[in-house]
Amino acid sequence: MVKIAPSILSADFANLERDIRRISCADWLHVDVMDGCFVPNLTIGVPVVQSIRRCTGMFLDVHLMIDKPERYIPAFAQAGADLLSVHLEADHPSGIARALRLMEEHGVRKAVALRPITKAEAVLPYLEELDMVLVMTVEPGFGGQSFIEEQLDTVRRVRELIELRNPACRLEVDGGVSPKTAPLVLSAGADTLVAGSAVYGARDPAAVIKALRGQG
Repeated sequence: MVKIAPSILSADFANLERDIRRISCADWLHVDVMDGCFVPNLTIGVPVVQSIRRCTGMFLDVHLMIDKPERYIPAFAQAGADLLSVHLEADHPSGIARALRLMEEHGVRKAVALRPITKAEAVLPYLEELDMVLVMTVEPGFGGQSFIEEQLDTVRRVRELIELRNPACRLEVDGGVSPKTAPLVLSAGADTLVAGSAVYGARDPAAVIKALRGQG
């Protein structure tokens, strides 16, 4: 079943609770955490995730675009994240493995994320223990970027690896996802879609969420 995860990166942060309620018909809420180091942008941290948790019961899909993410796994887990994604490019393999162990210890679902520069096979050392793989179809760091169609090959290859090693693992795509690009992403094998500007830039976010599911 396809899950839709609107990204609050495109929400109005002065009215964040209101904007979370506007997309309550979605499945998950995607929270982009950027540290100004791993990516050039700087967004939100643990206190905002805590505040989000207090105002919604939605599943919190927290995407950590930060260097050496193992340092922050306990804090984001305790803040209320349901799933944490860490970038394979953000640390040495041993650091990524420690981050995943910390997720296990703190009872949150585990995911790794791939930038466009990273090959699908990079997930193999971790795949059997993951709940999700996140494939970026833009360079991480800023919302509103154009969809990189070549990344569909990575999505297809990750889907192949998931079917071979861990069929229960979800495959999420983030970056330039809209009602126009969603059918391409779903055909390539994704089952979870992140959309920010396409949802929050619309007059009727619920209609866009419906369209992303292929029901529009």
